[in-house]
Amino acid sequence: MKRMSTPHSISRVASFAVLILFSLYTLGPLVWLLIASTKSNADLIGTPGFAFSDFQLWDNLVTLFTREGGIYGRWLVNTMLYAVLGAFLSTVISFMAGHAFEKFQFRGKEKLFGFVLLGALLPAAVTAMPLYLLASQLGLVNTFWGVFLPFLVSPFGVYLARIFSRAYVPNEVLEAARIDGANEIRTFRNVAVPMMLPAFVTVLLVTFNGIWNNFFLPLLMLSDPRLYPVALGIYSWNTQTVSNPEMYHLVVVGSAVTIVPVIIVFMMLQKYWKAGMGEGAVK
Repeated sequence: MKRMSTPHSISRVASFAVLILFSLYTLGPLVWLLIASTKSNADLIGTPGFAFSDFQLWDNLVTLFTREGGIYGRWLVNTMLYAVLGAFLSTVISFMAGHAFEKFQFRGKEKLFGFVLLGALLPAAVTAMPLYLLASQLGLVNTFWGVFLPFLVSPFGVYLARIFSRAYVPNEVLEAARIDGANEIRTFRNVAVPMMLPAFVTVLLVTFNGIWNNFFLPLLMLSDPRLYPVALGIYSWNTQTVSNPEMYHLVVVGSAVTIVPVIIVFMMLQKYWKAGMGEGAVK
């Protein structure tokens, strides 16, 4: 006799179907991009999107990195500076601020933290124009610092850091370190940070990804192509595809190359990210 389908089995099938749909939605564009990056410009336009053709990846990469005097490589270097250095410094500042909000007592602490939360709730598009006007008054428009400095401030990172400090850094451990003669900086560096290391890496990865893909602020701040991050540089090439169709495959290959550093950074840090949140606690 055939077994009747139970509500539990039907729900499992429905869950798997939803997961498959979401996986296809997520991986479909990535697969298309990887396949398209191996095609010539003619095949990119003349063949189906997911169909393979003559493998032209090496030629495409050579064209990409030699176009306009190798400016794409400069865009990558700019983006690495913005994202790697900016994400690290932003995460350090966020965790120092979040730890201070959680462990120290001072006048107006909660009101000040309320302003931090307000900053976390505001969309980036709302603050972009005030940042531009402020940078204009300071003479930072169309400079590296005009884009880099705003990346160092992350209200959402401060909010997460305070939560992690509350959850994974016991006050008793900090008091023990102070009794042993450690000052606040040493206590934070040698005691609190190791206990929050997986959380630190999580915020670092989120911040790195956000800066790497940031587009609107550089679009406002920069007019010199030599200072562009790679996202803005590819956008500037994409605007030329209407009058110059040969730029189309450069946009596709350039977009595929920008994925590689993100994957490398994630693979390097995932062991810390997957570590238990209590790692580094005093036993």
